Amino acid sequence: MPRIELRTEINAGKEIVFDLSRSIDLHKISTEHTNETAIAGKTSGLIGMDEWVTWRAKHFGIYQKLTSKITKFERPNLFVDEMVEGAFKGFRHEHHFEDLNGGTLMTDYFEYESPFGILGKLADKLFLLNYMTDLLAERNKIVKDFAETDKWKKIVA
Repeated sequence: MPRIELRTEINAGKEIVFDLSRSIDLHKISTEHTNETAIAGKTSGLIGMDEWVTWRAKHFGIYQKLTSKITKFERPNLFVDEMVEGAFKGFRHEHHFEDLNGGTLMTDYFEYESPFGILGKLADKLFLLNYMTDLLAERNKIVKDFAETDKWKKIVA
């Protein structure tokens, strides 16, 4: 099972970074290139414990649906979302937030299991691991940009 670990230093308070990271609206902004939209469950605002969202997005030229649910929530230090239904056999995304030099260290741990057995493992090695890493890195770049400017006020004010 591939595991992605990303650390992002953000010059903003932990509460702001935490809330931006759980914002459905900011997620839509960070995934505009995949035409991602929330179509069921929590479709806007800040997602919380036991809430779920179904996303529709275009990946690899195909529209797909994925439903994830918040399974752990400790504001402002940690939340976890896990796939309930979708293209993967499963995934778990841990979002950790720590104080760091007056700002925040945001750490993502993303584990997923591809479908299709050996073909899925081959896809991981050939392109999927890099694709998922790039998606998460782009999301973190957007979180950082909003948190370090006044843009965050449009999302979590």
